[in-house]
Amino acid sequence: MSRFWTDKIASLDPYVPGEQPQDKKYIKLNTNESPYAPSPKALAAMQEQVSERLRLYPDPNCVTLKTALAKSYQLNTDQVFVGNGSDEVLALAFMGYFAGGKPLAFADITYSFYKVYAGLYGIEPKLIPLDDDFNIVPTDYENLDVSGVVVTNPNAPTGKALPLSDIESILNANPDVVVLVDEAYVDFGAQSAAALVNQYPNLLVVQTLSKSRALAGIRVGYALGHPDLIEGLERLKNSFNSYPIDRIALAGATAAVADETYLKEICDKTIATREQSVKDLEALGFSIIPSATNFVFATHPEKNAETIYQALKEQGILVRFFGSNKPRIGNYLRITIGTDAEMAALTTALKALLS
Repeated sequence: MSRFWTDKIASLDPYVPGEQPQDKKYIKLNTNESPYAPSPKALAAMQEQVSERLRLYPDPNCVTLKTALAKSYQLNTDQVFVGNGSDEVLALAFMGYFAGGKPLAFADITYSFYKVYAGLYGIEPKLIPLDDDFNIVPTDYENLDVSGVVVTNPNAPTGKALPLSDIESILNANPDVVVLVDEAYVDFGAQSAAALVNQYPNLLVVQTLSKSRALAGIRVGYALGHPDLIEGLERLKNSFNSYPIDRIALAGATAAVADETYLKEICDKTIATREQSVKDLEALGFSIIPSATNFVFATHPEKNAETIYQALKEQGILVRFFGSNKPRIGNYLRITIGTDAEMAALTTALKALLS
């Protein structure tokens, strides 16, 4: 606590990211990074930018990336916004569309950064409980007096996905506020609401290149929506930071978006490994929530999650434990899907631990 802090700084409860320890080499299954390298085309595009041109500012409008994204989703460039990771895109959306006095609706178990943004912008969260099976129930989002709705699909940390019909139900129940659908993990087995953008002017779809495109290190995210929503984000961006995407990231992101063959290849690998890992974990007695992501959410009926987490860490394997004080999920572990070899090492370590 500093005497120079404002009351706002003192009141914040910041987001705590997954561990990035420096003490030794770990099998990292805790932050949902891709175990595979980025597209070779993306790497080549980024390497090309390491030149004297770095003395120049990047394109503030990110035209090449917006054009690639618009082509990929069959939209116009004025329906695309890009930012420094999806976290920045989310932060701008919360500031622009939800900080209006009324509560903001989102699930009680979901991406924990939403509560942080709410605290930062003075937004009251209206938490909508998941059902007993960790499902988002669309009818629970009807007849709400809120500033907006945020739906993570597939949800995190549970991994469960909603069909587009359920997303449409939520959109139709909330026509006068922005419904933000956060799709960080959509490429691993869910349907993207991007297909609905032209039908719903209140829909904002947010995605990232950090997960399925294996580019967590360059921090690029984007939003898809009606031109009016996108213009609002552009106004906010240009009142805060006109150059959020550097030249290297812009080149790599553009090439990665265009390389749809590679995207499918590494997603298919991840999905296949996920399905085998579920079988292996279930054989060890774990209960697994059905996942449409690059992670699984697991609990063991006989072994405490924190105990498992600590024992794995001592053996050089990191998984995500959210804390025993978390209602309903205090005995769960979120396990990122790694390579086949990494998941085999996890299985071997768990067998020894549980024997």
